[in-house]
Amino acid sequence: MFSLLVNIPANAKWAQNGVTIAGGNGGGGATNQLNDPYGLFVDDDQAVVIADTYNHRIMQWKNGDTTNGQVVAGGTGQGNGLHQLQYPTDVLIDKETDSLIICDYGNGRVVRWSRRSGTTKGEILIDPRSMIPDSGTDRKRGYFPGFP
Repeated sequence: MFSLLVNIPANAKWAQNGVTIAGGNGGGGATNQLNDPYGLFVDDDQAVVIADTYNHRIMQWKNGDTTNGQVVAGGTGQGNGLHQLQYPTDVLIDKETDSLIICDYGNGRVVRWSRRSGTTKGEILIDPRSMIPDSGTDRKRGYFPGFP
């Protein structure tokens, strides 16, 4: 279970104007642009990780660098290969494995992508297309690699 306690003082003053920390240069595919971003996650170092849905990639903006983001998953074109994403809609970080957990909506799967430098592909965690009809019955059986 995950819980987050935020202690906001009663006399806190909020800024009247927002600050752009990622994108803001029109929709597009350059590293300073986003194209229909959906989910985001802020890590312990205040880096912002964003599901850049229509660019089929996950982008990261490090704290203090609002000029250009870095592609950290996907970004090699739309597709269903392990090196590709198709309309990712959400992302979170698994601190235990230092990995991104990505909802790859267009492929109907959830993938894990290591945050380690040099990672070029993810691995499938959940793929509902691995359901197999059980012949002669009204049930379906799941096939999940790694499970007996």
